[in-house]
Amino acid sequence: MSGARTDRREEALALLERLEPEAPGRVADNLDDFHPQALETLLGFAFADVVSREGIDLKTREMLTVAMLGAMGNAPGQLEFHLRAAMNTGVTREEIVEIALQIAVYAGIPAAMNAMSAAKAASRAREGA
Repeated sequence: MSGARTDRREEALALLERLEPEAPGRVADNLDDFHPQALETLLGFAFADVVSREGIDLKTREMLTVAMLGAMGNAPGQLEFHLRAAMNTGVTREEIVEIALQIAVYAGIPAAMNAMSAAKAASRAREGA
């Protein structure tokens, strides 16, 4: 693996650790078992190239990510992870409810209900940690 690739991989894992301390090991094990370059390619782009940018603070990025994943409605594992990450960056339950209401307006009540269910599961998982 080249130096630039290693740097992107490490930058992505470091940002994941800021979002959820247990995430880097879990994600690295999962992706590296499938293909050694998957982590650098997928998470390098997402976290090292985009999420790490300075134009929007991390809390706001997580709120946006939760809203988009909730509206998409087809990525429940990522939604729950990013809900925990949002809480870890300081997003409150009240803010999560407001995000769910925005989801309801633009993606429908079922998507908002799924987001609230994921928020409840994320909150329980976080409290159990």
